[in-house]
Amino acid sequence: MDLLEYQGKQLFARHGIPVPSGKPARTVEDAVAAAEEIGYPCVVKAQVQIGGRGKAGGIKVANDRAQVEQHAGAILGMDIRGLTVGEVWIESASEIVSEYYASIVFDRSAKAPLIMLSTKGGMDIEAVADEDPDAIARLHVDPLLGFQDFHGRRLAFEAKVDEDVVRPVGAMLSKLYDAFIAEEATLVEVNPMIVTPERGVKALDAKVTLDDNALYRHPENADLRDPSAEDTQEQMAHERGLIYVKLDGDIGILGNGAGLVMSTLDVVALAGGKPANFLDAGGGSKAEAITSAVEVILSNPKVKAVLFNIFGGITRCDEVAMGLIEAFKQINPTVPFVVRLDGTNDKEGRQLLAEANLPNVHIKSTMDGAAKKVVELAAAS
Repeated sequence: MDLLEYQGKQLFARHGIPVPSGKPARTVEDAVAAAEEIGYPCVVKAQVQIGGRGKAGGIKVANDRAQVEQHAGAILGMDIRGLTVGEVWIESASEIVSEYYASIVFDRSAKAPLIMLSTKGGMDIEAVADEDPDAIARLHVDPLLGFQDFHGRRLAFEAKVDEDVVRPVGAMLSKLYDAFIAEEATLVEVNPMIVTPERGVKALDAKVTLDDNALYRHPENADLRDPSAEDTQEQMAHERGLIYVKLDGDIGILGNGAGLVMSTLDVVALAGGKPANFLDAGGGSKAEAITSAVEVILSNPKVKAVLFNIFGGITRCDEVAMGLIEAFKQINPTVPFVVRLDGTNDKEGRQLLAEANLPNVHIKSTMDGAAKKVVELAAAS
């Protein structure tokens, strides 16, 4: 779950990470009231879960009430790379001497948190990595050992930060690591992390991604979820307890079990098709779950054909067939379906589908055959 900047800063503040004072606002009037309370100069910052806000005109400095009204009025409702700004963050302006970059991400290949530090803050870190990769210091932290003082000194030395801020930078990294672990985040990024004229260090930005699977342990974070900012299909699937990831293709995919779904995506791609989604209906999928899954898949207007790939273990293929039959009664799909049933009660499932005689449903016995057929049908649609 991605947090808005101000939500990330509020999370940072809980862990003692220095951040500028600020208040969120959803209207021009609230923005003016927040600015009057915080004082001038202040910064009006668009709150959307995407980068490039400054380049798009979503971050403006205001020196008085009139400028806050002007900037907040222009930014609220602004479209930034496809996202509409519904909220702004009014923040006290900061004096900046230097801009650094810091982040912690979970590196799955190394099975450990990866900390990165650079003195080239305020820039796209991807550009820095391409143009001057040596400008980014990197360090994996043993999860059992945790972040130690020497980690901060090593990163600061390799990144060539100013000598007099080595300690505060190390302290900042330590607190960021504490927040990363305590909140069960998958990403914590500060760009820029600023050095002030007093040689202090602050987080001027906050990008935080939390592990959705851990939110039940953090009810205070679960309340930060903003359904309006989520993809419509993914939100619908979440509400129905389905594991769904939207992709950019035109072939809907449903399977039972993450491994089988991943294999199905690969087979469809090898057959020349482009999957529109990853949808794992889970083991033991009942008819009701199958109906819900079909509704989610078909809510994507790009879908031209759908592939059901079911291997019956604890999942009964006849239950899946009944779910598909019920879905056709309720939804009346207009796109072709290819169904491959194998395993527990597969013969019964195929028999149910044959008797139902559903329009434009094609039964295949192998994954390869099903993939080739669904690609063929999608191309013809």
